[in-house]
This record gives sequence, C-alpha cells and structure tokens, in this order.
Amino acid sequence: MTFAGVSKGGFGSGAAFAAAAILALVVEPGAALGIMLPLLMLIDVATLRPYWKQWSWPDAKILVLAGVPGVLLGALFYRLADADTLKLLIGAIAVLFVLWQLVGRAFVTARVAQEAVAPASLWRGALAGVTVGFTSFVSHAGGPPAAVYLLSRRLSKTEYQATSVLVFWLINIVKVVPYGFMGIFTLETLKLDLMLAPFALFGAWLGVKAHFLISERAFFALTYVLLTVTGSKLIWDGLT
Repeated sequence: MTFAGVSKGGFGSGAAFAAAAILALVVEPGAALGIMLPLLMLIDVATLRPYWKQWSWPDAKILVLAGVPGVLLGALFYRLADADTLKLLIGAIAVLFVLWQLVGRAFVTARVAQEAVAPASLWRGALAGVTVGFTSFVSHAGGPPAAVYLLSRRLSKTEYQATSVLVFWLINIVKVVPYGFMGIFTLETLKLDLMLAPFALFGAWLGVKAHFLISERAFFALTYVLLTVTGSKLIWDGLT
C-alpha cells in the first residue's frame, strides 16, 4: 500500500493498480476492489493540496464527464461477470498495461514530440474518459487510457500529475455509490482499510516528495515486474 501511495502521490497510478492486482491473488476480486477504493480516495485527498490548481482543467473536465458513463458500463459488466472472469480481466489488463508502458507509451511520446499541441479534442478525450471510467471501476486501472490522452496534450510533469490526481479523485467519488449498492464494501474490507491507511498516507507523502526529486524509471521498472508476474498468475487462475 505504501508503494501504491508513492505512485499516486508522485508518478501517476501504475503501482496503485499493481496493489489491486496483488490483492486479487489472495482475496476475492470484489473484495480487493472494495479494500482499495477507500485507500485510493484517502491518497487522492492527501495529494490534492500539493498540486492544487496546477492541473489542466479542460483536459480533466473531458475525462471526468466521459468517465461517468464508463463507470456505469463497468458496473453493468461487474454484475454480469463471475469471479474467474474478473480475475482474467484484471490479469489481462495488468499484462497489457506493461506492454503499453514498454512499447505504446514510447511510441505515443515520440509521436507527440513531433506534433504541435492541438486544442483539447472532445472525441479523443471522450473515448479516453469512457475507457478510464470502465477500467477504473472493474480493476482500478484507469491510468493507462488517461495517460495516453494526457501525453498527447504535452503537459509538464507537474501539470500531468496534478491533472491525474484531480481526475481520479472525482472518478473515485463517482465509484463509491455503485460499489456501495453492489455490496463491494463490507465490514471486513473497512477493517483492513483502517489497518492499511497509515501506510497509504505515508506512501502519498513520499510520492509527493519524490515527484520533485527523482526519476520515475527505477520505480516503475519494479512495478512492471510485479504487474507481469501478478497478471500472469491471475490469467492462469481465471482460466483454470
């Protein structure tokens, strides 16, 4: 959980997804989602102030407004899927996330470096927002589609991070209602949240400090290894 806090506090949401995937190895996928959401929201609140008003509001607005129907689609999918399907989906997203980071992100970064910054694209942002809402609901993995869109906007490191913090703070608030109605939160998940909260806050504090001090390369290298191993295990469990 400290690892997830560091990631969300300073380097986007990659390790936060890794924490959710690892939890899904040892508890039922729905319980993993229920444990993670309050902790992610706690990290969101803790990291809002350091990045306050340093975000790109037009980009955040597009992602959040389009993210709401994505959350609704995720809720519908969750009601229809069984535990094995969720494990398979979370595992597949984990592995695809690593592949995108290693190949796709480099391609997008190189491409936008050669292009002039265009005004915020409504259709591109809407597509990314729906995907963010859906993947965030079913596996707390909204980071990659948000990053694809925000990278194309050529934001500064801090503006990118601040926009990410704002977007997921608002989308996580939206997710609370359907999570509650669907019984994803339980007394046991809340007890675990209380135990893990100090580690989440400590990680968020470290992440904000690290954002201004160190490169994200080494930090995410370990995250990619964790996600590859964890995702492969979840896929195996879902299929067998």
